[in-house]
Amino acid sequence: MSPRVGRVERTTKETSVLVEINLDGTGKVDVATGVGFYDHMLDQLGRHGLFDLTVKTEGDLHIDTHHTIEDTALALGAAFKQALGDKVGIYRFGNCTVPLDESLAQVTVDLSGRPYLVHTEPENMAPMIGTYDTTMTRHIFESFVAQAQVALHIHVPYGRNAHHIVECQFKALARALRYASEHDPRAAGILPSTKGAL
Repeated sequence: MSPRVGRVERTTKETSVLVEINLDGTGKVDVATGVGFYDHMLDQLGRHGLFDLTVKTEGDLHIDTHHTIEDTALALGAAFKQALGDKVGIYRFGNCTVPLDESLAQVTVDLSGRPYLVHTEPENMAPMIGTYDTTMTRHIFESFVAQAQVALHIHVPYGRNAHHIVECQFKALARALRYASEHDPRAAGILPSTKGAL
């Protein structure tokens, strides 16, 4: 079975992004976006998903971090979709619940071909983690879902520390994507859909 690899280059007047992902990797990560906490989250995604992940982004950080974060998420979603290929033989659904000290994230994903996001997290979070705007977390997932064409439900029922609240979401997402995209040995050659298409 050949490795499932996606590679996307996205260039605009605001950013230049390169994303490469191997779904059948070992969690080797090489990430540089210029936004330290975002790099930390993408590192969690690769390592806990066992995805080999390369992300190189140069953005207009002299304005703020928005375009850099958004365009990276769009490219990541597109690369993930590309790497999935025809989706034959995968589990399709995945879920994971991850605690991080006082915070808890519950993530469920369907690699359905239909983009949809449900996202809840505690209100009144600290607005910034370093240079990372915490309101961008939802937008990252919106952007990823739009390009990856997956249904993604993320629920953080409680948490106090903003760093922990965001990080447990990325860790749970990594595991849910890993489980959903893995090959089911009982379903070799079978597309997991009664519609005949994903």
